[in-house]
Amino acid sequence: MTAPKQYSTAEIRQKFLEFFASKEHLILPGHSVIAPDPTTMFTVAGMQQFKPQFMGAPAQFSEGTSQRVTTAQKCVRMDDIENVGRTRRHLSLFEMMGNFSFGNYFKREAIAWAWEFLTSPDWMGFDKDRMYVTVYVDDDEAFGYWTGDHGLPASHIHRFGADENFWPADAPLKGPNGPCGPCSEIYYDRGEKYGSDTWEDYAQTRESARFLEVWNLVFPQFDRQGLDESGTPILAPLPYQNIDTGMGLERVASVVQDEPDFYTNDVFRPLIDKIAELSGVPYEGEQSVSHRVIAEHARSVSMVIADGVTLSNTGRGYVVRKVLRRASRHAYLLGLTEPSIYRLVPIVVSRMKDGYPELVQEQERIAATIKGEEERFLRTLEEGIGRLNALLQELGGEKVLSGDDAFTLYDTYGFPLDLTQEIAEEQGVSVDVTGYELALERAQETARAGSKFGKGELFDSETELVKNLPATEFVGYDELDTAGEVLAVLDTGGEQDRQTVVLSRTPFYAEGGGEVGDTGRLEWEGGEGRVLNTRKNSGVWLHDVEVTAGQLTQGQRVRGVVSEDRAAIQRHHTATHLLHAALKAVLGGDVRQAGSLVAADRLRFDFTHSAPLSAEELAQIEALVSRWISANFAVSWQEMPIAEARAAGATALFGEKYGDTVRVVSVQGDVDYGGVTVSSMELCGGAHVRRTGDIGAFVLLSDENVSAGVRRIEALAGEAATHWLRGQLNTLGQAAALLNTGTSGLEGRIGGLQAQLRAAEKETAQAKAKLAEAQMGGGHAGQAVREIGGYRVAAVQLSGVEGGALRGAADKLLDTSDADLVVVAADSGLVVKASKDAVARGAHAGQLIGKLAAAGGGKGGGRSDMAQAGIQDATAALAALESALG
Repeated sequence: MTAPKQYSTAEIRQKFLEFFASKEHLILPGHSVIAPDPTTMFTVAGMQQFKPQFMGAPAQFSEGTSQRVTTAQKCVRMDDIENVGRTRRHLSLFEMMGNFSFGNYFKREAIAWAWEFLTSPDWMGFDKDRMYVTVYVDDDEAFGYWTGDHGLPASHIHRFGADENFWPADAPLKGPNGPCGPCSEIYYDRGEKYGSDTWEDYAQTRESARFLEVWNLVFPQFDRQGLDESGTPILAPLPYQNIDTGMGLERVASVVQDEPDFYTNDVFRPLIDKIAELSGVPYEGEQSVSHRVIAEHARSVSMVIADGVTLSNTGRGYVVRKVLRRASRHAYLLGLTEPSIYRLVPIVVSRMKDGYPELVQEQERIAATIKGEEERFLRTLEEGIGRLNALLQELGGEKVLSGDDAFTLYDTYGFPLDLTQEIAEEQGVSVDVTGYELALERAQETARAGSKFGKGELFDSETELVKNLPATEFVGYDELDTAGEVLAVLDTGGEQDRQTVVLSRTPFYAEGGGEVGDTGRLEWEGGEGRVLNTRKNSGVWLHDVEVTAGQLTQGQRVRGVVSEDRAAIQRHHTATHLLHAALKAVLGGDVRQAGSLVAADRLRFDFTHSAPLSAEELAQIEALVSRWISANFAVSWQEMPIAEARAAGATALFGEKYGDTVRVVSVQGDVDYGGVTVSSMELCGGAHVRRTGDIGAFVLLSDENVSAGVRRIEALAGEAATHWLRGQLNTLGQAAALLNTGTSGLEGRIGGLQAQLRAAEKETAQAKAKLAEAQMGGGHAGQAVREIGGYRVAAVQLSGVEGGALRGAADKLLDTSDADLVVVAADSGLVVKASKDAVARGAHAGQLIGKLAAAGGGKGGGRSDMAQAGIQDATAALAALESALG
């Protein structure tokens, strides 16, 4: 037996791409982890960016487009996130090396090249005697290639049914309809030190640490067209037989480096070692789960943030925030109570930069984003401890915390179940684990829906409806009123008067790249309809139409007229390009787009930047854009090879387009900023004005923080900007009139009124403090102290006192009463303070005030030494002192 060659993960990645380049494959960049289509939340497979090609539409194979492609693709799957770290092979982010054929080569070549790459001493050098494969039960062709072409013994091959070796699984019987085919998986025997099971054992268990799957060769060769009358699948040959393969990079690295699992390879081991160093906790035993979770999530989140995903409370940003907080929880379990995960970012960058050089540019922003979220989480964690203590106090005589409450602590405050159980057990309370798991399962459905993997998810029902339709001819860059033929009226299950229409030729721009889809009208003999939106799927334009007269049927000639909103959209889109260039000029070249919206009434631009923009920076940005507009430069667009566009300095605003040709939009004139020439040239498929002067007025509305390291600017162009400015001037004039001054004197008048208000507020606060002191007998309240539950307690009820005066009264009472605990209640407020000695003996103001506030019809909490609450009945709150402390 021969051992595989020793390569780093980066070297394996590069060798795979070089190998398939030698087989005349075009090396394309992997897609962003942001899914290239709406069927999934993240990119979940290497083939996902090539969906149109796998659908087999001839129009997709334009001149100059390769039908052999290879990529290294970052994939994100969050459907089993709870297993990451708990097993040694689950990852939320993994790299899938792929080689693809679109109607070019097929099974024989795919099998031969996989065998050559894995076993050749010039490449991976796997021992041929330790190679094993599985094939579909009826796939004699693949079986013959493995045994006949490569001499693989039949005893090294298992035949499995559709559940294992057909894509998608069970497709022949269960569907969905569409492209499908058998697959062949490649395994490597890692030897007895990884297990004593045999290849025959694997046939029974389908599980093994010894026999590791490293590659899956998928052969889409059929078009499933349902079942016949006897229930037999109808599998018609595809006009284009495709190849979709995936080699798991982390899996091959485990074999090449002879490591027992993913977490000991050359990418993860340095992260594990750094976590052990920071925490002082060795990587061993049960606690090693936390090391793995932190390491995996640090890499995953770093890669996702580098691709422009921002942390948020919705969508993929919410899922990524949950992943980062899961890592933070495990860091807390290792004793890391200060932000620490961000310190792993340099290691992630150093280990992944060879394949993903954008990480170097984004390193500072990634670290800042993670650190900011860690700081917020740790603050939330402290709040969660207070909430958990309150929940435990509210249980009274009950000894079980509900599963829903335990899940709320996890979902809202980031509390892991084991931490909740640990704290609860200290007070003799158990946790309803079954109820917790049910609540968790319900919540996980959201994540699963966004990262399922299978043809049923990747090829949605609408894609199936358009797969045999020719690509739409879009003429809307030059024509806004044109005729075309109705190629299809799709049944999408919507309202009766709402239809989805496909035209042979259209002037309507389909939603994409941040620009909204066009609206307008369709007219035909005997009928008309309103176009409510325009979308596209696999090169086919979809018009959502509300029919207002007549009926739309296939074969009709219709006239499409784009609404006047297009002109406003074009103004905002070109203004977005100018804004992007101005931001880079004023704030620095590291500014990167993180999202956009281009509509008729406004534009929105998200970009990477760590600090709020100053008034001066905003003014400079606005002035630069206005300078372009005033110059009335021509705006042009042309198609060119992507390599030529990049060499010319074009900025890629949106995701990469398949093939080597892109559309570049350029402003034919530069502006000066501090002696530096600033230009605008973007890769963009959107609609634009012909000259910058067509934009008209331009105004920045706001700059706000979206998430850590990402800001958002909103702006207006053209008539929308003019209308907004007139409204602001009208409001300013009305405000000046109300204050009996002119607009020029408005600032001084407001300043004077603010000074008067502050003086009045100060006088009121002083009066309330004196009122509180008077009601407490001049501050001498020693006679109010009594012994309750082992503590000296002073309690006072006041009237007409609130806020700072109430807290001040509690401070004074604690100073003058010689009490351990003081309670001051007023009409709608309650304050509890505890001395240092009382806290040392176990007193907790936050826990006490929770009980008192509940008795007084309110709620509140706080620290062990001071807490505040809102109440409805001060008398009832004070009356509960004996029971609360007894």
